[in-house]
Amino acid sequence: MSRPASEPESPFPMAPTEEAWARMDDRERARVLASLPPNMTEAELSPPEGDLHFDAKVDAKDDLEGFFKRRGQRIYVACDLTVYYPGKPRFAPDVLVAFDVDDHKRTRWVVSHEGKGLDWVLEVHVGGDRKKDYAHHPVYYASLGIPEYFLYDRAANRLFGWRLAAPDARHYVPIMGQFGRFASQALGLDLVLEDHQLRFYVGNAPLLHQRELAVRLAAALADSEAARADSEAARADSEAARADSEAARAESEAALADSEAARQAIALQRDEQAAELARLREEIERLRRN
Repeated sequence: MSRPASEPESPFPMAPTEEAWARMDDRERARVLASLPPNMTEAELSPPEGDLHFDAKVDAKDDLEGFFKRRGQRIYVACDLTVYYPGKPRFAPDVLVAFDVDDHKRTRWVVSHEGKGLDWVLEVHVGGDRKKDYAHHPVYYASLGIPEYFLYDRAANRLFGWRLAAPDARHYVPIMGQFGRFASQALGLDLVLEDHQLRFYVGNAPLLHQRELAVRLAAALADSEAARADSEAARADSEAARADSEAARAESEAALADSEAARQAIALQRDEQAAELARLREEIERLRRN
């Protein structure tokens, strides 16, 4: 989070005005871009505000980035990225959103180079100077033409929102909450405080934090593994039953073969006895004739 920037002059690096940028050729613009530092100085930055501040802004970034990318929407979301508006003091909001741009990695956002300004900004307040978030930022961000600015005061568990009074206006009007929900026209989402956390809602469905999605994914994976194990066990049981059936069939066939062999042996013995009886009768008949 950056400190309030002074107007109109700043002792820190600034991007050229729109008029100066328009007069530059590509080589001059490239030199300007290379000269703009990606990092702000300690004098420009507010003191660190700890884990509550860090977690809130990272959760917001991940929630928004994941949601819009799953929908196939071109969006760039960043935390603490240095932003250069033409001829204006630079700043680094806790979370920024720009629509309809590539999401490649950036070290700074230079409006003249990107061809557009920011669409949405969030600041998270945990400690330190409230004036910059409550008083300075609504005025400064509106003067830049940023459509919406939200402030999540985590220390007080309060949420505030402002939007431009009209697309070409340079002042904000408050966004009034309805039953604890603050509608963001820029995002097409509602912002809600639940259990001392900032949540984004699409309709009545909350966007899950990445860690919550990870837990659900792990549970689904565990269920899938359990189902696979059950399926493997059922397949093994089926294989065992089939093997038992095959063994029983083999035993049955063996018994049938033994029965057939015994029948054939009895038939052979009967034939041999009949042949012997016939031979004896012939012998007796021969002896009578003699």
